[in-house]
Amino acid sequence: MIMYILNNYIVHIDTKNYIADYRNPEKFIGFCKQCNKYNNCWACPPYNFDTEYNITKYNRVYIIGTKIIPSETIRSRCDNAENSKQTGADIITHVRSKLDRQLLDLEIKYPESRAFFAGTCHVCGKEDCTRLTNNPCRYPEKIRHSLESFGFDIGKTTKELLDIELKWSNDGLLPEYFTLVSALFTNEEIDIQL
Repeated sequence: MIMYILNNYIVHIDTKNYIADYRNPEKFIGFCKQCNKYNNCWACPPYNFDTEYNITKYNRVYIIGTKIIPSETIRSRCDNAENSKQTGADIITHVRSKLDRQLLDLEIKYPESRAFFAGTCHVCGKEDCTRLTNNPCRYPEKIRHSLESFGFDIGKTTKELLDIELKWSNDGLLPEYFTLVSALFTNEEIDIQL
């Protein structure tokens, strides 16, 4: 059983301001290039479309910060790097399965909206992404890109907009908490309850 406390923080900002103050594609796509998902996952760069066009058509963005605090029981069980890495991945996958569904439901409720998931694609699970074989995505209706894959600064976003400091693993042990950052770009003023 995965035990944790979950807190969601939601803020909205004008899309133009978010792009101007929190986006630096050259820097953050540079970080993407260092990841093994770069050019190996349809939800990750490089893209064959204009990312700027895909966000500037919306006038507002709702940033959703999900803070996941593992229980002391879980943290105490993670006494080595391998166990911590697997436990962290399991927790994030569990939370993302619910959060991603909620974001897709918001797209249905607000048809002129587009969700951005927290991190890389989880849709195929253990299956290899079809991008590896240069075939179309099996689930184009389910995948969504992440803010960082469009060049947004997640550290600055969490610190300045959500008042959350990002925490990282120390000596291979679980961090005090994980932070997932997702978003909904829209042209409507909405009340998001997650």
